[in-house]
Amino acid sequence: MKYESTRGGLEKITGAEAIIKGIADDKGLYVPVQIPGLPLSIKEMEGMSYQQIAYEIIHAFFDDYTENEMKACIDGAYDSKFEAEEIAPLTEAGGAWFLELYHGKTAAFKDMALSILPYLMTTACRKVGEKDKICILTATSGDTGKAALEGFAKVDGTEIIVFYPENGVSQVQERQMVSQEGENTHVVAIKGNFDDAQTGVKKIFSDDEMKEKLARRGIKLSSANSINIGRLVPQVAYYVYAYVKLVEKGAVKEGEPVNITVPTGNFGNILAAYLAKEMGLPVKKLICASNENKVLTDFIRTGTYDARREFHLTSSPSMDILISSNLERLLFLLSGRDGHNIRNLMESLDREKVYSVSDEIKEGMKDFYGGFCTEEDTAKTIASLWQEEKYLTDTHTAVAYKVYRDYVKETGDETPAIIASTASAYKFAPSVASACGIDDERVKSLTCAGTEPTGFDYVRALEKVTGVKVPSGLKDLDTKPVLHNKVCGKDQMENAVLEALD
Repeated sequence: MKYESTRGGLEKITGAEAIIKGIADDKGLYVPVQIPGLPLSIKEMEGMSYQQIAYEIIHAFFDDYTENEMKACIDGAYDSKFEAEEIAPLTEAGGAWFLELYHGKTAAFKDMALSILPYLMTTACRKVGEKDKICILTATSGDTGKAALEGFAKVDGTEIIVFYPENGVSQVQERQMVSQEGENTHVVAIKGNFDDAQTGVKKIFSDDEMKEKLARRGIKLSSANSINIGRLVPQVAYYVYAYVKLVEKGAVKEGEPVNITVPTGNFGNILAAYLAKEMGLPVKKLICASNENKVLTDFIRTGTYDARREFHLTSSPSMDILISSNLERLLFLLSGRDGHNIRNLMESLDREKVYSVSDEIKEGMKDFYGGFCTEEDTAKTIASLWQEEKYLTDTHTAVAYKVYRDYVKETGDETPAIIASTASAYKFAPSVASACGIDDERVKSLTCAGTEPTGFDYVRALEKVTGVKVPSGLKDLDTKPVLHNKVCGKDQMENAVLEALD
């Protein structure tokens, strides 16, 4: 299996090489030259564990890894660090199936891919004889940062630098990152939003002078964002796994379609669902759920991507994004792999913050439904799921469920639905607790908090009221010391990288 750039570069490279590089020399993203079919039938996968299905799916994309190499990556990634034996359990609630992707060490879906990426990366380096140190450079809207730090901490031959928007993540998310141990880990807040952080990281990747400076230090850049194909492909596995388990439960018959709803900002998680569909998974509709930063909803409905709009800080901060990087991969596939066209669209986005796609791409977008959820409706959805179903969801999953219900109301389509449940409710405890009617005074009475309860007080109060267990990775987080306190301007990110590596 070879990989090519979305922007038309002629170079075709192996999966291992694409994982190491992260982003192509022409600034494009790597995609497989052809999407593999499902390596086994659904019936053949019945009874398989998560690890076994993940092996089959990931190895189909990265067939340059030997059987032993891929099995070692799988075994290292999906082990007892996940609190759920199934790795990604399915729970039925509210007329849908919630695919719980948050049982890893950082309590968010990013663990599903970032647990394996360090193994894929270090194995790739050995395979191609890479001698330089790999510097993982990534921007995060909240969850990628901690999951990447956790995955790469203390991994020989790597450094990892994470940029996040100051005041743009939850208190729990921030403490997870700034308390990260490991001499090779670096965390920097930027004065700006996630799009500023992501733009700055992309600029560093495409800066030849910066690459030369790093080369003199014996360092190469790579990424842990889903712009890295090694981050994206492992996410395909859990959609295939979910379908197989629904067949085992009798919720669908083999070959019957499902709908998949994904809360997304950067478009990576729903793109993984699209790739699963292209592999042959029976998926009828891909439901793309946005919060009030609804640039994707508007694009799916109109064919025009317009980032010239107000940026909203919401209770679902991991989706507070206006530039959705992974959409580029979908556009490339739907355009008939027209790299020249995609390069023009992305250059228009860089220059003017807007572009419109061809009728051919619009036709391909019919597999998708776009919807969005307001802050008020997010809170109402959390409350109703808890009160009526005793199912506790985070803010992002609530956005997905509300958009799914809107879709059903609009279309009457009752096809069995998988909802990607992307984070523990405790990562956003103040918003979840407030939605459930737990106000500041109740938090104080339950936790003996001072005049101003912290996010950590809300975690403790929410557990006492609901009885839902706090993930071990979030327990007593506020007692962990702050080890990273650097802040920089959005135009100072390059210097921050050099200072961290020095």
